[in-house]
Amino acid sequence: MSTNDPGSARYLALCGGIGGVKLVCGLAQVLPPDALVVAVNVGDDFEHLGLTICPDFDTVLYTLAGVVHPQQGWGRADESLGVMEELRRLGGDGWFTLGDRDVALHLLRRQLLDNGLTLSQANADLARRLGVPLALSPVSDQPVRTTLDTDEGHLAFQHYFVRRRCEPVVRSIRYEGAETATLAPLIRDTLTSPQLAGVIVCPSNPYLSIEPMLAIAELRARLRTLQAPVIAVSPIVAGSAIKGPTAKIMKELGVHPAADVIANLYGDFLDAVLIDEADAALATNDPRFVVASTIMRTSEHKATLARECIALIQRLQRSRTGESR
Repeated sequence: MSTNDPGSARYLALCGGIGGVKLVCGLAQVLPPDALVVAVNVGDDFEHLGLTICPDFDTVLYTLAGVVHPQQGWGRADESLGVMEELRRLGGDGWFTLGDRDVALHLLRRQLLDNGLTLSQANADLARRLGVPLALSPVSDQPVRTTLDTDEGHLAFQHYFVRRRCEPVVRSIRYEGAETATLAPLIRDTLTSPQLAGVIVCPSNPYLSIEPMLAIAELRARLRTLQAPVIAVSPIVAGSAIKGPTAKIMKELGVHPAADVIANLYGDFLDAVLIDEADAALATNDPRFVVASTIMRTSEHKATLARECIALIQRLQRSRTGESR
């Protein structure tokens, strides 16, 4: 079945947490549910209090389910902290805050995993229970853990990000386990499907959300040889990151924070990058850059940017078809 048939086309989005899920929400507005598959970063997953915590996946899950905390952009709305307050009163390890509703979900995930489900199966079950119609999957069922070498030593991601609030200076980043990890079945099936129209790399932190996925050799290899177009939306606007410590980390790694960094990081498989109007000068001499309004403050902004992504993929498809004739 041809991907030129709009009724059959499917899109794969590579997504991290808060920044990436905004675009996923936009895509969910403009595409039918069965036309979108979301691969979610596992680099910040970790084991805590005997539970498997999946911060990026749960942010995507809660947002699409309409139960995310509206101000934070992560965690549950109408949350209470009774479990954590009692844990801390008892002298337990309470540096990573889990709300009571959040704990319930983690307990259920733990039960599903203990019953023999893979991580992708367990998380798909949770998405179904929360009424999310989209196909969501962790990028891999095997652990891939982001770790940072800093001026305070070797830190696991959550210890850097939450416990130390991104304060240590980052010297290098590793993605432990990526060398042996393979793609989750849904992600592999989507990448090999003749219905795949294109891949969209969401505007998530490139080092902490996207590179942990791309460190899985199977994913990067498949993107390099993909017949469908691959595009990205830059999370850098006018030298600053919209969310999170992206610009800080780039500077500490000796990289000038600019939108063209995205094209360089993903250059071995990328066809085009959507950059903000504030960075329009980059598009003057480089056809890879396409200018759009990439700051998503409202639901309408998200949908508009999503339409720009789909339209760009369709233009790239038509260009490839013309070249092959």
